[in-house]
Amino acid sequence: MPSSQAASSSTAGPSHLRRRSIPHNVHPLELQQEDLGRSMWTETPSAPPSPRAEMFRFYSDEHATSSDAHSFASASPLAVQASPFAGSAISSSEKYNLNAFLDDPTGAYEYGKESDPLHDPGPKGERWGPSRLIMERDEFRGQANWWSNRGILNMGFLVLLAGGIVMLFGGYPVISTLTSTAPAVNTTSYFSSIPNTTNSIPTSGIALANAPNITSRYSPIDPDTPTSAYTKEGVDGTMQLVFSDEFNTDDRYFYPGQDPFFQAVDMHYWSTNNIEWYDPDSISTKDGALEIRLTKETAAASHGLGYLGGMLQSWNAMCYTGGRLEAKISLPGDTEILGFWPAFWIMGNLGRAGYGATLDGTWPYVYDSCDIGTLPNQTDPVTGGPDCVTTEGDQYNNYDMSFLLGQKLSACTCPGEDHPGPTLANGSFVGRGAPEIDVFEALVDAGTGKGQISQSAQWAPFNPNYLYVNKTTANAEFYDNDFGTYKNTYLGGVYQQVTSGLSYTNSSTYNSSTNYAMYGIEHRPSDFDGIGTGKISWFQEDETMWMISDTAMVANKDAKISQRPVTGEPMYVLFNLGMSTNFGTVNLTYLEFPATMRIDYVRIYQDPDQINIGCSPEAYPTADYIASHLEAYTNPNHTTWQSYANPNTGNLTTGFPKNRLTHTCT
Repeated sequence: MPSSQAASSSTAGPSHLRRRSIPHNVHPLELQQEDLGRSMWTETPSAPPSPRAEMFRFYSDEHATSSDAHSFASASPLAVQASPFAGSAISSSEKYNLNAFLDDPTGAYEYGKESDPLHDPGPKGERWGPSRLIMERDEFRGQANWWSNRGILNMGFLVLLAGGIVMLFGGYPVISTLTSTAPAVNTTSYFSSIPNTTNSIPTSGIALANAPNITSRYSPIDPDTPTSAYTKEGVDGTMQLVFSDEFNTDDRYFYPGQDPFFQAVDMHYWSTNNIEWYDPDSISTKDGALEIRLTKETAAASHGLGYLGGMLQSWNAMCYTGGRLEAKISLPGDTEILGFWPAFWIMGNLGRAGYGATLDGTWPYVYDSCDIGTLPNQTDPVTGGPDCVTTEGDQYNNYDMSFLLGQKLSACTCPGEDHPGPTLANGSFVGRGAPEIDVFEALVDAGTGKGQISQSAQWAPFNPNYLYVNKTTANAEFYDNDFGTYKNTYLGGVYQQVTSGLSYTNSSTYNSSTNYAMYGIEHRPSDFDGIGTGKISWFQEDETMWMISDTAMVANKDAKISQRPVTGEPMYVLFNLGMSTNFGTVNLTYLEFPATMRIDYVRIYQDPDQINIGCSPEAYPTADYIASHLEAYTNPNHTTWQSYANPNTGNLTTGFPKNRLTHTCT
């Protein structure tokens, strides 16, 4: 029941009240003196009481008691403490003394005592208007002595205040930059897009009140990173640290908006048929490490799946273009039981992992040519060719080569269509995509009972039989090392071409909170120095596992496709722990839960002459495009672009923009 009704029902008196009208030429004081002892309220049967009238009646009723006042205070939804009137009955003189409400809000002024020193501090100014406010006389305005003691004191204070503001916004940044020990990094647009913060943050099981305020950290380099790690010897020379996170602060969580760099997703990763649900509560920092946990749960606590895992992304918050990425990691479980699928990887910012609509037509394209490679199934819609697309493909899919819907954001996109750019001088677009490079996906080699990692890159469009050029070590090289690296015979299927190397792991680094192994990649985009110079290298414990060059992905005349470069897209970082029979056998009978993947640190290095961190660089912008399609990038229930986009924007089947090879550009 509303508070006004509650107050009304608890007091005696007439059920409908109204205030007496006061003639405009009668002063309220005169009315009060004339009607002293008479109620200012009279009965009326017509108008229902207003909440304010009910409140006045409560205080004026002669039967009001302290308990009534207490009931009124308690009934109000806004009450946070007892009424100041509680504890004493209202006297007869108090309940009829209504001049405070009519004229003097404080009730402090007593009429007829003009000489009261508390209310007559000095010469009076004229009173103006119905509120009788004082207006200064003209002769008193503008008179000030700036050279009096008070004037000098005021001026001195203003000078100090101005100086403090200048130091805060001008001096402090200069001093901070000059005294900083971290290498200077251009962070333009680095924090231009913090992950979606529209979702509410669940508090179940999380001490959010005690969570560290990590958002106050503005530097991309963690202050806890030792200075000895500020440089690193790369494949082609010394590299400079541009980002790091040591995860030393415990109890960090990664719900939307809680962290400036990373966000944990809340979804089922349906695209790879994962067994578990990815839950943000499965990821936090503890004992100086990032932990991603995989737990066995009731169906009710796991969206009906029975297991909870975790995926952490830096999508649209922390990206980099070319460089070396590394992390020290302890893998979950052991090296004898198959089933866990931990991964550490990067993806182009135009595709968000787990958000299917954003991956439609972008993953895993690395292509900047306008030819048949941009079309659905890599097939000419008129001739049905080339022949290889139906005879030299996936053996498990009738030897069809590609089931991809075509490159959505291709170099063939018609002018004026929806495309993130950039636009070249001739009016055409740069071909864009969401390539993927895996630092590792970990598994157990069933034949040897040893831990193993796959280190790979995905490409589109595809070569016949998914074969890449591997004639010399300039194309690809698998190095002799302590981890027995060799070429993976799996080369891809209808959704991706894969170049991959397999390496064994150090079993002592599994399920440990003290023993970690370093895993990393270093990629140099073909954009930097031209085709023939782009390459990707994979590492474990500072040893190089294998390398592939863009010369392994040159044009293929049989498929009628062009060069696939090493990507120059801004790439974001992902860590995840889950399970899927798509990746291998899952032995739920013997797997032990909970299982934990631990990350001691993550660091990114770049060539000092090619420093480029940010998710929307000028050469590969993403910000405007993502902003215009934010629903697709924040709602994982849009599994295809067609289900999200207006089909009238282009191809009626896919919702993609028009391709000039198959559409008439206008």
